[in-house]
Amino acid sequence: MARAMVAFLASLLGHVRGGLSYVLIGAMYLVSGISGSKAADMAAVAPVLFPEMKARGAKPGDLVALLSATGAQTETIPPSLVPITIGSVTGVSIAALFTGGLLPAVVLGLALAGLVWWRYRNEDLSDVQRASGREIGKAFLVALPAIALPFIIRAAVVEGVATATEVSTIGIIYAVAAGLLVYRRFDRRRVYPMLVDTASLSGAILLIIGAATGMAWALTQSGFSTQLAALMRELPGGVPAFLAVSVIAFVVLGSVLEGIPAIVLFGPLLFPIAREVGVHEVHYAMVVILAMGIGLFAPPFGVGYHAACAISRIHPDEGMRPIVGYLVVLAVGLIVVAAVPWISIGFL
Repeated sequence: MARAMVAFLASLLGHVRGGLSYVLIGAMYLVSGISGSKAADMAAVAPVLFPEMKARGAKPGDLVALLSATGAQTETIPPSLVPITIGSVTGVSIAALFTGGLLPAVVLGLALAGLVWWRYRNEDLSDVQRASGREIGKAFLVALPAIALPFIIRAAVVEGVATATEVSTIGIIYAVAAGLLVYRRFDRRRVYPMLVDTASLSGAILLIIGAATGMAWALTQSGFSTQLAALMRELPGGVPAFLAVSVIAFVVLGSVLEGIPAIVLFGPLLFPIAREVGVHEVHYAMVVILAMGIGLFAPPFGVGYHAACAISRIHPDEGMRPIVGYLVVLAVGLIVVAAVPWISIGFL
């Protein structure tokens, strides 16, 4: 399904300067609407695009830097695990989080696309042929079942057909049917390893949540949570100061703890404060998720960055310098999302 999406986007944009980088940004957006796991998203897209991008002269460091940046960009896209966790531990509507997460990712994607345009404005594409309208139409028809899945997942949750947990079953059944009947590339031998990986990941997440919940209880009993709440309420500057401190805190937490443990630990403490100071819960969730995403994919500590390097088989040192520019534009996009609540709550 990922290959079909990438092929369609490449037929549209492959002939423009930096076109495959735009395809990477768009493909990560679409694929993120299927799996909910950033590692799975990157593993689906990078092997398809990177060989051709390298053939066009892209440097390995640039590739892994952009892959990491798109991983941070798409953290809010449903059915991402982090919004589901936020809804579970704070009581915020998961359907509202799924709706609110689409547009913030677009804002960050546009920021990344702007930097791509600047970096590749002089790219030589004299030997690249533009796809015909017939080829684009054919690629679209092939990709249509794959493109439809993210919208089916979102619609099922928003319309109340299924919960965020139940909709995963719908996604699996749809993907299996598409693999067997449409793309005919479903490898039955991979089912058992996938089930093992799923059980392992589920166990790891439950262990993290269990440990984080115990830590949260300890922090509450020690009085730390009360002191933190009082400190955040008394910040001078009102809502902007509260959001700024939250962004800095969750960038650090995302780098050190990753998203799920950080949310389990600090979500129940900070979301009630956000309500008290007048910040909409969904808006605050989007700001927090994007901040954690930047921390998660920022070197040298971000686990997501090293996962991107492992998936693309590129040494982490090669992406250190190129990723700085992407992190800057991601930070600018995050500031825009934080300053304009409508981006997060305009469609609720």
